[in-house]
Amino acid sequence: MSVAVEPQLGQELTVVPLDGVTGKWDAIVSRAQDSTFCHLIGWRDILSDVLGAECLYWVATGLDGEWQGILPLARVKSRIFGHYLMSLPFLNYGGPLGSAAARRQLAQHAVAAARRSGVDLLELRTRDAGDLGLPVSTRKITVLRELPSSVEELSKSFPSKLRSQIRRPIKEGLTVRFGLDQREPFYEVFAEAMRDLGTPVLPRAWFDRIAATFPDLVTFGVVYRGDQPLAGGCGFLWHSEFEMTWAGALRQSRTVAANMLLYSSFMEQMIARGVRAFNFGRCTPGGGTHHFKQQWGGADVPLPWCQYAAGGVKAPPSPDDRAFSWGPKLWRHLPLSIANLLGPRVVRFLP
Repeated sequence: MSVAVEPQLGQELTVVPLDGVTGKWDAIVSRAQDSTFCHLIGWRDILSDVLGAECLYWVATGLDGEWQGILPLARVKSRIFGHYLMSLPFLNYGGPLGSAAARRQLAQHAVAAARRSGVDLLELRTRDAGDLGLPVSTRKITVLRELPSSVEELSKSFPSKLRSQIRRPIKEGLTVRFGLDQREPFYEVFAEAMRDLGTPVLPRAWFDRIAATFPDLVTFGVVYRGDQPLAGGCGFLWHSEFEMTWAGALRQSRTVAANMLLYSSFMEQMIARGVRAFNFGRCTPGGGTHHFKQQWGGADVPLPWCQYAAGGVKAPPSPDDRAFSWGPKLWRHLPLSIANLLGPRVVRFLP
């Protein structure tokens, strides 16, 4: 099967819904340039089963029926927050893959679908905007750091202040555990951290399904003081890059810098696996999370997400928007049990 081959002059492309040949989809993902773990077909069932999202997975084919490109999309819609087509929600990547012509055709097809259904915003979370002919958002970036071949080199690359912050939790007796069996304590920490940030948490079932669907790609890690989890992270390995997709730490763990041990331990784990790059995940330029990620010695990398919005909407709802700023302020004061009950019901309407 040829993958992402530029169509010959005069060859037409047709965009059709995925007809269930999921193995063929993932074969393209594994070979296509700029593919990510976010493109894998497994996310379709996770999004639809756990969050109830309408998923639109499209294939661009030539006249001979050969697949030339793919595009995963999901619809997120509510009366309060708006109507969006995202590729993909809750993830950092997922734009069209394949030949240049197929990518353009898929993007145009997505724009046409957005127009027909009157969405507030279509966002293709591309890693390379290329020549899709769409406006590119600059509101989010990631921080990417190359990993050395040994833990010793990694430690030497850190400034003395950072090394001191990493040693502090070790001196306090904190330990780190990795494995799929860590998703429960990870979620316990993550849910409380999200409440403290004023953000509805993803359902527990989201992470259970991730562990079941991508057991060889996902890594859960948790920092403990004794048997008490203090900080946790969840991320994905794709080819030679690891992305820390979700992470959080309890407020009371700040004095012992549990989050510093979490990140340094994840990097050490990835070095042991031969990973060459550590992706810290998306953040807002200039924000506190951005500064935290910069201190590890990485470089800022733009996230060139392509957009279409007939009405001029440039981003999904954000705490920075006056219309929604009341939400996080209220959410932070909810009892944890209430936040954990309501969060999964609310988050499905947030892209």
